[in-house]
Amino acid sequence: MFNNLDRVKDISLHNLVVGAEEAASWIQHGMTLGLSGFTRAGDAKAVPFALVERAANESFKVNIFTGASLGSDIDKLLSEAGIVHKRLPFQADATMRKHINTGDHLFVDQHLSHTAELIRSGVLPIIDFAIVEAVSITADGMIIPTTSVGNSTTFVSQAKNIIIEINVAQSEMLEGLHDIYEPADPGSRLPIPLSKVEDRIGQIGIPFDASKVRGIVFTNNLDSPSPIVPPDEETEEMAQHLIGFLRHEVSNGRLTNKLAPIQAGIGSVANAVLGGMINSEFEDLQVYSEVLQDSVFELIDAGKVNFASACSITLSQEMMDKVYGNLEEYRDKLVLRPQEITNHPEIIRRLGLISINTALEFDIYGNVNSTHVSGTRMMNGIGGSGDFARNSRIAIFVTKSIAKGGNISSIVPFVAHVDHTEHDVDVVVTEQGYADLRGLAPRERAELIINNCVHPMYKRQLQDYYEEALTRGGQTPHVLEKAFSFHTELAKNGTMLSKEKALI
Repeated sequence: MFNNLDRVKDISLHNLVVGAEEAASWIQHGMTLGLSGFTRAGDAKAVPFALVERAANESFKVNIFTGASLGSDIDKLLSEAGIVHKRLPFQADATMRKHINTGDHLFVDQHLSHTAELIRSGVLPIIDFAIVEAVSITADGMIIPTTSVGNSTTFVSQAKNIIIEINVAQSEMLEGLHDIYEPADPGSRLPIPLSKVEDRIGQIGIPFDASKVRGIVFTNNLDSPSPIVPPDEETEEMAQHLIGFLRHEVSNGRLTNKLAPIQAGIGSVANAVLGGMINSEFEDLQVYSEVLQDSVFELIDAGKVNFASACSITLSQEMMDKVYGNLEEYRDKLVLRPQEITNHPEIIRRLGLISINTALEFDIYGNVNSTHVSGTRMMNGIGGSGDFARNSRIAIFVTKSIAKGGNISSIVPFVAHVDHTEHDVDVVVTEQGYADLRGLAPRERAELIINNCVHPMYKRQLQDYYEEALTRGGQTPHVLEKAFSFHTELAKNGTMLSKEKALI
């Protein structure tokens, strides 16, 4: 047995230790659960697994609120068990994605900075049970989170009941890494006193009302490693184009070699593009992001990054072993915050971030679709990309110019779903090149994107569309009956490519 009461410093809570099955039995049909976890890190594990086992013999559904995606196949198992009624604000599991797109689960795709605010304001259902993973509980009544903070602070403060999962597999050296700050209510809220990436403005743990703690469950499971794919030729080319853009900014005096604090979204492409800075001349960098992936620690090891602030740490197995096996070497360069602080528009604007996020597709005028395949089928969610795009100093979106062996162009006449409008997008990057859209009129943007970012096999096709659109006039020229022609051709023929217009 892995019960370790030494991790529960408040001895008045010792009598609340229960098994995961007993804790799961308290959850009833129709309840709303707030689970810790953000991009596979720091997620509650034992009680969700016990809920799945219970569902084998009992029919019930609950609402699942989290920070972002969960690891350990929890989203998959909850989905397969038929437990989920409504899920928010983000997920990244293929099984859950399928059930969302068939309508089996309701999914609310939210800006990640909004969820905590909506819970506190009473817009969203009250949290019946907050189930949060912890390293330990302090003697003075604080929960020490593990590898993410997510929305746990708000879940704990707003929930009717709290279940704390003490994960003895997580190192006690994580204590002191967190900076927990929750804004006051609107109307009495002061400016958030964070003006530098390394600032600490709160407490090392999450305060809680001990009378709301229903149970403490011990568990012994590490986070799921991130399935980071090594950079390929196209992502390395994107990294070089991005570095070229940043060099241009430095040469024009808009940035120095320290650049500005960097935010990079989740996933292999953003990770690889950020990792491309290792061999650049940029130095003394800082990161203010949602997630710290492998590339950030590679940059720290290379002496390129001197401090990194985030909401979670999500690593490959190899990097996880290295970082958590040598955490003392990184502690003075890291801080983990609640996601409403990492993603807060006030702070993003104040720090003047460079944000780098991944697009599914963008159109010739710079609108970006981050979420919906062919405009209707949910992929993962908008995540924090909208928080950063609208408020960053420079908002950059990256994607490969083609997908599915060339059957899909990632640049289209008009995106079939808009997550980020042309007003929020500064730079778009593919392996073909980059387009700096700042200060450009729609017609200028279209010409630059077609010339610099489109794959050669689709360039003629998009040029022909744009030239026909020009004959219709308008500030933003379109051929409305053909605006979604790339998507309709894909649905009908399995390819966006018009054979007669492809360059040979």
